[in-house]
Amino acid sequence: MENKTDYENDLASIRNIMERSIKFVSLSGLAGVLSGVIALMSASFAYKMLYPDGVFYNASRLAVGSDIRIKLILLGVATLIVSIAIGFYMSSRKAKKLGVSLWNSTSKRLVINLAIPLGTGGAFVLALMWHGFVGHVAPACLIFYGLALVNASQNLYDEIRYLGYCELALGILAAFIIGYGLVFWGIGFGVLHIIYGVLMYRKYDA
Repeated sequence: MENKTDYENDLASIRNIMERSIKFVSLSGLAGVLSGVIALMSASFAYKMLYPDGVFYNASRLAVGSDIRIKLILLGVATLIVSIAIGFYMSSRKAKKLGVSLWNSTSKRLVINLAIPLGTGGAFVLALMWHGFVGHVAPACLIFYGLALVNASQNLYDEIRYLGYCELALGILAAFIIGYGLVFWGIGFGVLHIIYGVLMYRKYDA
């Protein structure tokens, strides 16, 4: 019986080592929660810009001036930078706790797999904003973000793939219901991130 237990422990150790060699295990669930909170705060700021009178309505034909568009772009960039900074800081702490290197071959592949869809999506979103297609921005953000998560999921936990599928589904739905993009954006980047972060924290961090 003791030999069987030792054998199972050895297998678990080997499986853990192999997982660390191909997966980015330093991803923090708490970072997901904080990023979700930041996204909801960003959505509230965007709401005040788009609806200064405080009354929400279908914004499919909402006229957004160039000054508001610039502010929305800056808000989006600031949200992205803060979220990345939080993710980097929390991942650094977790990597140190696990005794692994944050920057290795796995994290390099992860960055590349994330950067291609996100970079392409970012350029596309800027083009939409530039031409005034504000109603299509949220669906595009969600779809490209979902594609990035699915593309990078091979180097992350399996839960990331399911989060990516949810973002894709939400983005496609938002593309057919133009005018409520801010609601979908808040759900996708805010609520889903918080739910995902809590689940990840309870499973891998707690």
